[in-house]
Formats: sequence, structure tokens, C-alpha cells
Amino acid sequence: MDPATVSPWSSNWIWGLPMIVVTVAFHGFCLGLLHSRGSLFLSKWKGDFLPRRFTAAVMGVTALCVAFLHGLEAMMWAGLYLALGALPDHRTAVLYSLGAMTTFGNANLHLALHWQLMGVLEASNGWILFGLTTAFMFTIMQSILVKPHS
Repeated sequence: MDPATVSPWSSNWIWGLPMIVVTVAFHGFCLGLLHSRGSLFLSKWKGDFLPRRFTAAVMGVTALCVAFLHGLEAMMWAGLYLALGALPDHRTAVLYSLGAMTTFGNANLHLALHWQLMGVLEASNGWILFGLTTAFMFTIMQSILVKPHS
């Protein structure tokens, strides 16, 4: 293939798609780990409702853990932006990445034209990660609010 005919965005796909795979695999692994640890904690109440005073705490701790997890994944993207020279410094890369992942964006931060597709790929990645998190949070809510059938 003639290098002159290669799209300037092809490197976005080359770097962005593997990053999506890595972050989704990492997210799935960490959610599985969190679920297994949470299941151990919840197994103390074998078949009973979780005491009301713990319900909010379990959901709060779970939300904190997944928020931290999303932050780590945004840092992975930020590291990629820095390694590729797409953003000038760590602070800017993390802020841009968190904005792109949440699809909130930031009017003052932009990738160079050559790397703009990466931001869209990260936003797509954010949708996948937040979807997995939503399903996970729903599962946790079910496990603490719904009494198992005998």
C-alpha cells in the first residue's frame, strides 16, 4: 500500500481499537474481582435480606470502586495520548480523557486534527465501560435487595 494513500486517521484505529480491548478486558476482570469479594461479604447473610444499614454502604462502596476503576481506565487513555504526543502534559491528557470517556468533553481541550478520531474511539469505549458498570451495579442491587427463593 502506498503511504501517500493511507488515511491520516489509520493510526487512530491502530492505537484506539487495542486500547478498547485492553480497557474492556481490564474492566471485566476488575468487576469480576469486585463481585467475588462482594459475594464473600454478602454470603454472611445466607438467604436473608442484607440489613438496611448496610445496603446503602454496599452500594456506596461499589460506586466508589467502579468510579476509581473508570478513573484508572481514563488514565490508560491519557498515557496513550502522552506516549503518542497527542496532548502536551499529564494534566491535560487526564482531563481530556475523562471528558472524552464520559462524552462530556471540554470546550477548551482538543486533540490535534490527526488524533481526533481517538477521542471518538475513547467515547465509544466509555459507552461500553459504563454499560458494563450499569449491568454490574444492577446485579449488586438485585443481590442485596431481592431475597433469594428457597
